Amino acid sequence: MDLHGLREKDQALLRRAMNVSLAVGLILFLVKFGAFWITGSSAIFADAAESAIHIVAVGFAVFSLRLSQKPADSDHPYGHAKISFFSAGFEGGMIVLAALFIIYDAISKWIAGLHLENLGLGTGLTACAVVINIALGVYLVWIGKRKHSLIVEANGKHILTDAWTSIGVLIGLGLTMITGWLPWDPIFAILVAANILFTGFGLIRKSVGGLMDTADPEVHRQLRAVLDRETRDLGVDYHQLRHRNLGDGHWVDLHILFDDNTPIRDAHVKATRIEERIQEVLKPRALVTTHLEPKKDHARIHDHPISG
Repeated sequence: MDLHGLREKDQALLRRAMNVSLAVGLILFLVKFGAFWITGSSAIFADAAESAIHIVAVGFAVFSLRLSQKPADSDHPYGHAKISFFSAGFEGGMIVLAALFIIYDAISKWIAGLHLENLGLGTGLTACAVVINIALGVYLVWIGKRKHSLIVEANGKHILTDAWTSIGVLIGLGLTMITGWLPWDPIFAILVAANILFTGFGLIRKSVGGLMDTADPEVHRQLRAVLDRETRDLGVDYHQLRHRNLGDGHWVDLHILFDDNTPIRDAHVKATRIEERIQEVLKPRALVTTHLEPKKDHARIHDHPISG
């Protein structure tokens, strides 16, 4: 299979993973809402509310994934992959809103007076949801990292957050059944909300970093290592290294300085070798732009560009 065929296969795999996530999310929301209906538990309601937000976020993520896979066009010459950062930020924002609503609901019910029933059945349904969410979340994070999809990876992390939410709920329900002290239920609902707030703000921070082209220290380290090695071997220098995350790859540009008497053909061959070495290091793909300059006179030429 050629490179294009492999890329199409990967894209189909990512779309299928997101469709499975959406379908499972809908089923688990119904399970959790049913558990809340029969128990009246604030903690289970928190879990169900988080799942409802998750469904909305996954729907947006499915749309974002399809858009990100569209090829570049005249209006978007760099492609559409930047939507992945919007998707991660949207999902993070929805998580934060869910957490704040959970805290409000738990406190309101605590003040109004607590009443719980059928905790055994509600606990069993929640436990089933935990197992399914952990399996699905681990798979999505794995496939997202393997195929370098921020959208799928963020969705998997959200699902794992949902699993932690459910585990917190189980602990609260267990303590309530063991001790008979009802406030364990809203207390754990609030603790669960605090945990998902942390995850939500993390996704927002990652989204803002991508949209603002914040430099990735690890990518910079990899670039410096390959450039230092290659330029030393080729007897050239470099400066003005810049790089940005495109959402599905990296854009790198730099200036390469050659001896003044280097033929343009030789300079181009050396620059191409450097570009290829960068592309070998940065995954899943790298677009590299090099600007060729003479060592001796490049500063003067920059200060006084030759007009056409």
